[in-house]
Amino acid sequence: MKNPRIGDLVAKIKALESELEEELHQEYEKFTCEITKKRSELLLSYRHDRENIFSYLIRSPLLHIVSVPIIWVVLFPAVILDGFVSIYQWICFPIYKIDKVRRSDYIVIDRHRLHYLNLIEKLNCLYCSYFNGLMGYISEIAARTEQYWCPIRHAKRLKSMHGNYKHFFDYGDSENFRKGLVELRAKLKEEKE
Repeated sequence: MKNPRIGDLVAKIKALESELEEELHQEYEKFTCEITKKRSELLLSYRHDRENIFSYLIRSPLLHIVSVPIIWVVLFPAVILDGFVSIYQWICFPIYKIDKVRRSDYIVIDRHRLHYLNLIEKLNCLYCSYFNGLMGYISEIAARTEQYWCPIRHAKRLKSMHGNYKHFFDYGDSENFRKGLVELRAKLKEEKE
């Protein structure tokens, strides 16, 4: 059977992640209150801190500027991947009775409202917010799919594990895999309800 220590460690990690998220949210709330109190003062400060696009480009290393088309061309396959993965979950997840992943939980576009960023910096933030959010969105869809179809841990140690991995069966544990697969799939259905 599964090692209970692993479950305990995963639970502690999740609790710490939750605690960190709460602390960061409190900092954000505090900052939001300060913004509300000093809105005009902050906006003036932000405008002062915003770097002129021309000086921004002059200061940028030439290799950074040359790499821009390479960075941005990756956006096209990312948008296509976004479409295909979204269509996949819209069609397949209802069949498997798995709750769909909400894009808005992962792709958060809000940094463009920061007045201290110039247009280029805002576009860069837009790109990073979309791309990194998309990777999280796709990862969650893949994690739910993996839990449904092949919830077996790898023999090799992973650098990063998704949240569902803790439920998976040990590598080579055929007995528990056969006995527990239906139950593990049911957990995905319970999350939907």
